[in-house]
Amino acid sequence: MISTINELARNADIVLPGVEEGKILMGSSNPEEIADFYLQGEKTHTVIVKIGSKGAFVKTADGDKYEVNGFKVNNVVDTVGAGDGFALGVITALLDGKSMKSAVMRGNAVGAMQVQTPGDNDGYPDQAKLTDFYLAEGVTEK
Repeated sequence: MISTINELARNADIVLPGVEEGKILMGSSNPEEIADFYLQGEKTHTVIVKIGSKGAFVKTADGDKYEVNGFKVNNVVDTVGAGDGFALGVITALLDGKSMKSAVMRGNAVGAMQVQTPGDNDGYPDQAKLTDFYLAEGVTEK
């Protein structure tokens, strides 16, 4: 199963593993090593490694690399759905024409909102709630 997942990932434009998934799928929990592993795929141009509350590490096939900080959460209720929320935030931001850095920030925001509610998707925001979250955090999307 691991080889099947890795083969599918190598055929994706963007891969979004977490550090725990990296440990299982390729034997490392080091974000840059995980990114390098998946950037070997001929179609993969960006790897975004979820690093929990710290945010995410991004590396591209062009060699660009950076971290996007997570948002501070004071009351974690349930972590189920945070990773899917992260992916939702990244994908919707890219579809909205945002930069990769802004897309990862949105992913971090949706993940942070999700962990503050019970259930697997009850914290996913609509645009108004996302805007309110950004205002409260003092950030803007670019």
